[in-house]
Amino acid sequence: MAKDTKTILVTGAIGQIGSELTALLRTRHGADKVIASDIAAPSPAFGEAGPFERLDVTDREALKTVVRKHRVGTIYHLAAVLSAVGEKHPDKAWHVNMDGSHAVLEVAREERPVRVFVPSSIAVFGPATPRRRTPQDTTLDPRTMYGVTKVAGEYLCDYYARKFGLDIRGCRFPGIISHETLPGGGTTDYAVAIFYDAVRSGQYTCFLKEETRLPMMYMPDCLKSIVDLMDADSGRLKHHSNFNVTAMSFSAGELAAEIRKHIPGFVCAYKPDFRQAIADSWPESLDDSAARDEWGWAPSYDLAAMTADMLRALRKRKDEGRLEG
Repeated sequence: MAKDTKTILVTGAIGQIGSELTALLRTRHGADKVIASDIAAPSPAFGEAGPFERLDVTDREALKTVVRKHRVGTIYHLAAVLSAVGEKHPDKAWHVNMDGSHAVLEVAREERPVRVFVPSSIAVFGPATPRRRTPQDTTLDPRTMYGVTKVAGEYLCDYYARKFGLDIRGCRFPGIISHETLPGGGTTDYAVAIFYDAVRSGQYTCFLKEETRLPMMYMPDCLKSIVDLMDADSGRLKHHSNFNVTAMSFSAGELAAEIRKHIPGFVCAYKPDFRQAIADSWPESLDDSAARDEWGWAPSYDLAAMTADMLRALRKRKDEGRLEG
């Protein structure tokens, strides 16, 4: 059998999910098989870890050139403007999120066979959506430009899957918590920043109310969901790019209380800002039974396990003088 010469392209590879997904894919497939790309320049260490292309994903011709140059067979399209930043710059959010996704899907169609992973978000939901155990198939009612682009993106992916037979998959992610890379402007960012400040100073001011509850996921489970979905038998999948996935739901106060079990003197204050209205429009919890039934999704971390691991990792980095942010 001839050796597979197809490679993997990750857009938005310097971002919170992209950086860790790139590292995982390189471990699985080899560094030379995974092409990282981003509009920003990489750090020296990231740039030396494997092939990197400076790429504006909204530039369809540049994207096509990269796909042809590296004989790309799968694209993980993670380049996006997130919720809080998108509310400050809605035109930019529409351009990057919609024109970028359209460019990726068009290149995948023209250069087939190219498989595509396009993440969605709980931002597709809103006040008209059931807030507890939000169903897989339900009313989509976004209240942010980010959410609008994610709804449109889901429908665009579904169109390309049905119209052109493309293999397109994706998850509706809740808040993602990681100790490796700082988040990039989302409403759930407090759930990362709170750990940094707890380890650094023992206190944190949260931009959401104490009782605000949202669905969340630890980064190892986020990466697991991507890999498991892309490895799944396409014949079992009834959905395409809109799978609900979740691991836990907690309020800002419950997270602070869990941190306090490890750092007894930790103090958390609450000063809600414009992101509170965004959070209030999102679900408190998700029903991810479709992902469990169609491709065997199962998370590994709950609140207690995630908190213990986050604090262990950040304390180690503090001791080593590497606690940035």
